[in-house]
Amino acid sequence: MKIETVLAHAGLCTDQKTGAISTPIYQTATFRHPAVGVSTGYDYSRTINPTRETLEKTIAELEKGDRGFAFASGMAAITALCMLFSSGDHLIVSDDLYGGTYRLFEKIFKQLGIEATYADTSSAACVREAIIPGRTRALFIETPTNPLMKITDLAEIMSLAASKRLLSIVDNTFMTPCLQRPLEFGADIVVHSGTKYLGGHNDVLAGAVVARSRELSDRIGFIQNSTGGVLGPQDSWLVLRGLKTLALRMERQQQNARRIAEWLAQNSLVKQVYYPGLTDHPGHGIHKKQSGGFGAMLSFRVSDAARAEKIVNRCKLITFAESLGGVESLITYPVKQTHGDIPAEIREKIGITDDLLRLSVGIEHVEDLIEDLDQAMAAQEQWT
Repeated sequence: MKIETVLAHAGLCTDQKTGAISTPIYQTATFRHPAVGVSTGYDYSRTINPTRETLEKTIAELEKGDRGFAFASGMAAITALCMLFSSGDHLIVSDDLYGGTYRLFEKIFKQLGIEATYADTSSAACVREAIIPGRTRALFIETPTNPLMKITDLAEIMSLAASKRLLSIVDNTFMTPCLQRPLEFGADIVVHSGTKYLGGHNDVLAGAVVARSRELSDRIGFIQNSTGGVLGPQDSWLVLRGLKTLALRMERQQQNARRIAEWLAQNSLVKQVYYPGLTDHPGHGIHKKQSGGFGAMLSFRVSDAARAEKIVNRCKLITFAESLGGVESLITYPVKQTHGDIPAEIREKIGITDDLLRLSVGIEHVEDLIEDLDQAMAAQEQWT
């Protein structure tokens, strides 16, 4: 079955008794037992809730994995995955990644004895060099990275991870299973901030994990139930509803992103555009090989911080906000927002500088979006 059909039918008629087209919201914490020692399969909503269960089964089907798990946020999902490791373990993490993930590793799990090395995962040589024999346990990869859109060759890096007996975790938030399915390239675990494209409307916090093997599913399931960072039934229903239009949204959003990236690349006020759909992007060929599209996230550099701030302040249609993946276009200033917790010297080293802006492209008419960017840049050009 094609993914567009799976998405359109997400949660369809799961209540066999009533035939409800939409999965009901089972707003209950607990369930009645028919008798002592007898269970309906539902005992307590932290362990399993019918609404969340439908979402988790859908996510697993989309990512072609063994089992899915829905969490209260993307960071709750990543936190649960970190609990797979023990004090003394070492992980290799993409150096250009979401600042909240960096904060989690450096401020929480580092003090618990789990160490992370940040490497350019677009280079197999850099990953190989970062491996500490006897200590490295896993790779945590973003592809494309946030915000510089670096591309990891999934087949190559997953093969390396397997040869070294390393667990491989891929954050697939930017691409979604519509465009990229890392498990098919050998990844062990896929994680999402479901707040973003899966929900798609900037109205729900959610996280998702899909494991490739039964053994990993059992371990993650134990952690989820034990720690309790589960997604509630109302929010599970919202994500299910969002999934139904995911394919349509991604199609429109990446069409818009491609047009905007090409327009920015020709703009004299822009120094550099980061979008894997541009043929001069260094990861263009690799990304095209492993993905069904180029997504709707892009970043670009202007001449200096003052120009960047003026563009943000002058945008009228595009909203200045921190998230991404919704139907509305959002512009973000990474150095002040999403990556503000990363020390300045590290940001500078990896290229997250004060002249960089990130754009999450929505479903608006692309000419309106370009017109908004044009007026924001033209207005501040008059002041220069």
